[in-house]
Amino acid sequence: MSDLVERNPVISTPGSLARRLGLRDAVVIGLAAMIGAGAFVSLGAAQDLAGALAPLAVLLAAGVALCNATSTAQLAAQHPAAGGTYHFGRQQLGPWWGFLAGWCFVIGKIASCAAMALVIAAYLVPEPAQRIVAALVVVVLTAVNLVGVTRTAALARVLVTIALTALVLTGVRLAIGLATGATGTGGDAAGDATAGAADGVRTADGMIAGLADATPGPLAGSAAGLWDGGLAAVLSAGSGGAVGIVLAVAQAAALMFFAFAGYARVATLGEEVTEPRRTIPRAVLIALGIVAVLYLTLSVLLVLVGPAPGDQGWGPAPFLTALRSVGAGGAWSVVITVGAVAAAGGALLALVAGISRTALAMARQRDLPPVLAHVSPRFAVPQRAEIVAGLAVLALVLLAGDVLVAIAASAFGVLLYYAIANLAALTQVGEWRLFPKAMQVLGLCGCVLLVVALPGSTIAVGAVLVLLGLAYRGIVLAARR
Repeated sequence: MSDLVERNPVISTPGSLARRLGLRDAVVIGLAAMIGAGAFVSLGAAQDLAGALAPLAVLLAAGVALCNATSTAQLAAQHPAAGGTYHFGRQQLGPWWGFLAGWCFVIGKIASCAAMALVIAAYLVPEPAQRIVAALVVVVLTAVNLVGVTRTAALARVLVTIALTALVLTGVRLAIGLATGATGTGGDAAGDATAGAADGVRTADGMIAGLADATPGPLAGSAAGLWDGGLAAVLSAGSGGAVGIVLAVAQAAALMFFAFAGYARVATLGEEVTEPRRTIPRAVLIALGIVAVLYLTLSVLLVLVGPAPGDQGWGPAPFLTALRSVGAGGAWSVVITVGAVAAAGGALLALVAGISRTALAMARQRDLPPVLAHVSPRFAVPQRAEIVAGLAVLALVLLAGDVLVAIAASAFGVLLYYAIANLAALTQVGEWRLFPKAMQVLGLCGCVLLVVALPGSTIAVGAVLVLLGLAYRGIVLAARR
């Protein structure tokens, strides 16, 4: 019967979800999950941190994401049920590991939601009103979820089309500006290495030599607060040198990872995908490949446009700044703004729903307070979990220093989540081993490297939140006994 269910897109076992998502829909959902706020802000932050080596940070983030994606796809093929790594961790490693994965997911995705809302506001309104607009966005989209309206594959297709079109058109316009010499901040490609670091070097030798002469780590004011000491300061590498450059690139990659997060969203829909053993791995890898090429191209274009003007770096809306740098304003600003709002808004709508569903699953297992397991009889949604998730996102929007702080917090939780996925995939044997163990080892090591490269305050606060979650579960288990 199980083989028949896997082959047939409409047959399902009693109590399970119908398998209606084919390869194309699965790829679209993966693309829609990745092309959110990260695509419209992380690329600028990566250049602020790593300078001309930002494309290298993109490649590093993509490599870690690829390893994590293969682990998640391999786990989803064996356990095609809702819940993602919370479910995989419980099945492969035990309840404690499952709880840790679920808790890190909730922490990371709450921060993701805050970042999405702040990016929407950054593209829509100037600085004084951004936090208020972001808060209103959270309230409105949480209210939408409360009445049971969530993003479907059809809506995902519309949103990802808008976002992809906006990014591609923006990339083309930046390339035209570079070809016609219309950049307002870029430097001379023939300059020496030191001048290249200041003005935007065009050659590989100039990139490396110029960055070596510059201070590694943050290269602009908004990013300087993000660095916050970090591992480079601990190792006394903040004044320059190869170690500082490596750590700067690693931190930039950690922020870029936020832009890739979501590639495994299709794995959480395992119960609804036709032929999950075949479809899920292919969909994850295809979606990840498309996004990696897009991000790498856009990162190279930003480097060629040159360092961001002013002391604040590219800021939370780098493409608006980049378009102005090549003399494109007006209609082009509208294009990228529409794309950013569509992508980040759609991702935020889905993320609030995703957090509440994970909280619901954890509450049913009593890994979170059972009161969150309540489902509205009228709208058939976990309204209490959604309200709590919405309030947590709202608090972070109002309290976070800026969008990069939210992105760093998201990266902390999500990277730990995928580290557990790699550990779980390492335990799979026999027919369920679809990818070499080396990929899981590389994914685990990559996640750890990017986590420790994050700002010191992010690591400290994240560690406290993780310990609080573990302490809560320990107290609950002791009370049961």
